[in-house]
Parts: sequence; C-alpha cells; structure tokens
Amino acid sequence: MHSFGHRANALLTFALTILALMCAMASFSDNFNSPSPTADVQVLNINWFQKQPNGNDEVSLTFNISADLQSLFTWNTKQVFVFLAAEYETPKNSMNQVSLWDGIIPSKEHAKFWIHTTNKYRFTDQGSNLRGKEFNLSLHWHVMPKTGKMFADKIVMSGFRLPEEYR
Repeated sequence: MHSFGHRANALLTFALTILALMCAMASFSDNFNSPSPTADVQVLNINWFQKQPNGNDEVSLTFNISADLQSLFTWNTKQVFVFLAAEYETPKNSMNQVSLWDGIIPSKEHAKFWIHTTNKYRFTDQGSNLRGKEFNLSLHWHVMPKTGKMFADKIVMSGFRLPEEYR
C-alpha cells in the first residue's frame, strides 16, 4: 500500500498537469481571435505652446479620443492597457515617442469609449525641436491575458502639425 504522502504527491502532480494543459489550451485559443479595433483622435485645441526656462519646448493639447476595442476581448482577456502617444522625428533622434494619455480597460463593456481630455502627461521635447513639427498620434494597446503571452498593437493617425510660433 502507498502511504498518504505518495497518494497526495500523485494527486497534486495530476492536478498541476491538468491545470497546465488547460492554461496552454486557453493561450492557444487566443490565436483564433482576429481583432479589428477602431480608433479616432481629434486635436481640438493647442492650449499652450511654450519654451520652458531650461530651453525645452512644451505643448498642452485638448483632444477627443473615440475607440472601439471590444474585439480585443476574449474569454482569456484579463484587461487591456491603452495609451495615446505623440510620435515625431528630430535631427538627433529618428523616433521620439511621448505618452500623452493612458488608461486600463477592465472589461469588454468599457472597451467602447469616447473621452474629451487634455494630455495627462507633459508633451515636452528636449530642445527647441517642436516649432512647426509634424507629428503622428498613435493609440497603443497591450492585451493582458489571464494566461499566455501579452499581445500589443497600435493604430497610427497622421497629419498633425504644431504651430511655428510659441503661444
């Protein structure tokens, strides 16, 4: 006869094997989801555009964000982290990315939203590189599953320009 310790060990091993198999199947099932999120950002106003005393440019924007990210949610999705970033080029760096706003979407019911806001984080460039600068706004998302690997993607909206003069 096997002792209590041997039986407990066999039961625990079997339970963990089944749990690992179920987690792997849940993660694999996400590969069949083809998300088709949509988003639009409108810059309504440039509240201020100034040169700081240390020589850096700073911008404050008012914008509308409308997005439908419901297709990102499956039964394996825990939450979605979403953020809006301004992306532009300077002579020193080919890619500058500044986060303007972010949020956590806890469920599918909250994944279709419209927000009227100003930038939550400073839009600052090290130097005087923003005058007359063209920039893109990108809505990024990171899908955090209950089990398996994270998935990230973005929608890029182009055609935005900052003024030539400080305000």
